[in-house]
Amino acid sequence: MSAAPLPVDRTLAALADPHRRRVVELLARQPRPAGELAREVGVSAPTMSRHLRALRQSGLVEESHPEFDARVRIYALRPEPMVHLLRWLEESERLWSEQLAAFKAHVERGL
Repeated sequence: MSAAPLPVDRTLAALADPHRRRVVELLARQPRPAGELAREVGVSAPTMSRHLRALRQSGLVEESHPEFDARVRIYALRPEPMVHLLRWLEESERLWSEQLAAFKAHVERGL
């Protein structure tokens, strides 16, 4: 039995697709309806629906319905998953910096 994926794992899996990364870039500017996202990304509505489902399941985006039309879905970014990703990247960078500094010191001692 495998462990449940961590939030960072879900975020990275969702961002592995270039179309989903483009959606995130667009939503970083402002919330948008699904149809507009499909046009901007250059994919069909059903394809965009699958990408948005993956982004929702990862927690990267949320949907809402405007009061004037419940059929319209507006998508917006959720900041929490990106905060978790940024923390993970910062920790990884710190660990690599420590390893490289130790390696440099080791090499310099050998000269």
